[in-house]
Amino acid sequence: MAGKMSTDDFSLSRVPAEARLPMWEVLLVRIGALTALSQFMLGAALGYGMTFWEAFWATMLGSVVLEIVSLLMGIAGAREGLSTSLLARWTGFGRYGSSIIGAVISIGLIGWFGIQNAVFAKGIDEALNGALGFPLAATLTGLFVTAIVIFGFKWLSWTAKIAVPGFLAVIGYGIYQVLRDHSVAELIHSPHPGPDLSLGVAATMVAGGFMIGAVITPDMSRYCRNGKDVFWMTLIGTFVGELGVNMIAVLMAHAVGSDDVVTIVLQTAGWLGAAIVIFATVKINDLNLYSASLGLSNLIDSVFNKKINRGWITFIIGVIGTVLSVLGILEKFQNFLVFLGVWIPPIAGIMVVDYFILKRGRKWLDESRMQGRLPEDAESINPITLIAWALGFFAGYFIQFGIPSLNSLLVSAIVYWIGMKMFHMSKQSNLETNENIH
Repeated sequence: MAGKMSTDDFSLSRVPAEARLPMWEVLLVRIGALTALSQFMLGAALGYGMTFWEAFWATMLGSVVLEIVSLLMGIAGAREGLSTSLLARWTGFGRYGSSIIGAVISIGLIGWFGIQNAVFAKGIDEALNGALGFPLAATLTGLFVTAIVIFGFKWLSWTAKIAVPGFLAVIGYGIYQVLRDHSVAELIHSPHPGPDLSLGVAATMVAGGFMIGAVITPDMSRYCRNGKDVFWMTLIGTFVGELGVNMIAVLMAHAVGSDDVVTIVLQTAGWLGAAIVIFATVKINDLNLYSASLGLSNLIDSVFNKKINRGWITFIIGVIGTVLSVLGILEKFQNFLVFLGVWIPPIAGIMVVDYFILKRGRKWLDESRMQGRLPEDAESINPITLIAWALGFFAGYFIQFGIPSLNSLLVSAIVYWIGMKMFHMSKQSNLETNENIH
């Protein structure tokens, strides 16, 4: 049983109190998701088109949005000890609605796993002067990450303990090299080297860049011991990852006069630095695969009523993602993956309203939590949820002003709240009418 649980990682059950981890272990995994090459690229893009203080306020605005979503979703995940797609069964989506979430999250994250794997493999192959060749490099890197994820959250934590300090050391060395030739005051007050970037667009880039990560916070926070741990994990993770990495990348972009981060890192930290930064891709990619495996476990259980060990699911989807990245076809589906990503923020709007305001499934959750099991009852599907989800998607996809991912989240939350209130009122009214007739 212990071996089974070590790879299954409580994918279809609550994480018990004895399996919860110290705050700093979960925090390291969280920082690992944010201190990646993609985050550094975002910071460099801001620095190329904005002054230091413009980039600072854009990052702050985006980070506050991310922190609120992460905290609320994270508290629900920690209290119940459940992953995002499993928690969704009792927070508005029902058994079959949560399986749709599992499918959307899994397909999207397997796709991004393959794309990030290609980036990792190209970096390794270039560092070795093409000795391996891309197909072999991509196969090895994909299977390496799959092996880590098979063994669950403990191994994600172990990887983060190595990769996060390595990444931060390289960035620290890079900024030290930059500051040898430039003063901080000079870089802070220097004009941006590229074309103007507006505050709204920049804040959208910050919030949109990690919104999916914020929505799937319960996949990590279910290992937190309490709400206070979730607060510090999300707050430190968001501000170290977003504010820290972004502002360093902004200073580097100003110093080098480019938004090409690989060039920036090569110029400041050399080939070793570039290799470590590319290796840091592992930390975001293992989380992509981990959340995909949790979503798929829930989907198979919801639809087919079959409990399959998460370790096996990870192995199968890891191999599929690796093969797709070797074939090089995922880049062609990047627009589809972005389209799929627009469906994810509204999920948080509906779940937060249901869990914290309407509390429709809280009685089931509270009673079963006391006994350390899952609720026996769950609604099949909620049509109002599906309408709110679809309208949230359209808001995010078609409304051009503001932050699209935030628009979609707010619209889905408001539509769901109004819809459920109206449904409840009409139900009450029908009951009263029936009583009067009798």
